[in-house]
Amino acid sequence: MTHLPALPSPSSDYATTLAALQARGRFGIHLGLGRTRALLRALGDPDRDVRGALIAGTNGKGSVQAMVAACLTEAGTRVGQTPKPHLVSYRERILIEGRRLPAATFAGLVGEVLAIADGLSRRLGPATEFEVLTAAAFAAFARAGVEVGVIEVGLGGRLDATNAWDGGVAAVTNVGLDHVDRLGSTIEAIAREKAAIVKRGDRAVTGARGAALAVVRRRARRLSVPLREVEPLPVLGMDRGGLRLVTPELGELRLGLLGRHQAANAAVALGILAALAKAGIAATTAAHIRAGFESVRWPGRLELLALTGTDGAAGTDRAGPARLEAPDPAAPDLLLDGAHNADGAAALAAALDELRPSLSPGRTTLLFGAMRDKDVVAMAASLAGAAALTGARIITVRIDAPRALSAAELATIWRTASPGGGHEVRPFESLDDALVTAIAAAREYGGPLVVAGSLYLVGAVRGRLVVNDDLRHDEGT
Repeated sequence: MTHLPALPSPSSDYATTLAALQARGRFGIHLGLGRTRALLRALGDPDRDVRGALIAGTNGKGSVQAMVAACLTEAGTRVGQTPKPHLVSYRERILIEGRRLPAATFAGLVGEVLAIADGLSRRLGPATEFEVLTAAAFAAFARAGVEVGVIEVGLGGRLDATNAWDGGVAAVTNVGLDHVDRLGSTIEAIAREKAAIVKRGDRAVTGARGAALAVVRRRARRLSVPLREVEPLPVLGMDRGGLRLVTPELGELRLGLLGRHQAANAAVALGILAALAKAGIAATTAAHIRAGFESVRWPGRLELLALTGTDGAAGTDRAGPARLEAPDPAAPDLLLDGAHNADGAAALAAALDELRPSLSPGRTTLLFGAMRDKDVVAMAASLAGAAALTGARIITVRIDAPRALSAAELATIWRTASPGGGHEVRPFESLDDALVTAIAAAREYGGPLVVAGSLYLVGAVRGRLVVNDDLRHDEGT
């Protein structure tokens, strides 16, 4: 066991450290493991003190890690998570027992890693924002006595910073065409990048299909790694409160997440829990799994909220928990979903059609923003084909990010995707203007308001509307 110093005392300047971390964004994405391994060595190899699951995949990584962590927490296990991207605060990127580090503690830890990174830069080049956060997460976990890490891969797998760690269990949720500029232009090429997180001595789990499954199988066979292949769980039904699933071993399960696509993610999560148990890392009972699945929440991913009204003092719009038994006529539904690629948009479209009878009655409003490097044409086509969005008002907006498409470009894509869909499309370059217009439309038409296309957009909207929530904090607190 590595003996590490205690976490830094909460005396660091959070704003200054955050600015230094964000400045690392100018180095972009530089795939490779050398800098992360060097950072971890300089920190005393804290990753060696943490076992757990590393999760790769095109979609579903976040939902799977949320389910696994919820079940382990129910079992009394001290869990560390690395969700990504964050919605409101960078501190969401390092969770211990579901909680963020205090701002000053986060700043002290990240400041420590930044100082190490500066010392290594001449030899290895500048560490990226993601590499710094990855090293900081493992240092935090080891120093806090985390028993199991549930780690989400950032991009790809083979050269992602998280792959410097070997937790004992590796999972690939699925493989689709995304990040083709970095991972390859075919399913097989992308699958090879993701399957590379499987290491000799691991136990592996996958929900991949077709050509991608063949790649994962070859990787596991070559390394003599036991591979558990899972199929989506049968869905008994879905309502505003989530899914009803069934398994041969556990019978009926209630999952507190929306969308039939979560049946596939739930199967991968169950596979990971079984692999953790077989590897002697952590054990869960049927009762732990039932409670974890029912209680799990994953903000910004088909998250159902309600437009509760305005803040009396500030006069600003607010959102809060939605009624699960039926929509509140006085508070139109607000549905937040990143849906940041073609597969995600297709899953959202299917979920909207199934949920539509139980959502707020009236004309739907969609607030949509997306990144330039995504297949936005396919995303718009999937959403335009949803019966739930027939006649919807579409409000496009430019996300405050360098890679974002302009509102005008998005509006053109939408008009092309749905020439006969009866959609009214309005572009806004300002998110504040777009959001005010979208909320007014939802209240005029009765709702619901759907926000989709990018987690950056979802995070910005959530940060403006949601109060009294653990994810709603100013960066300076």
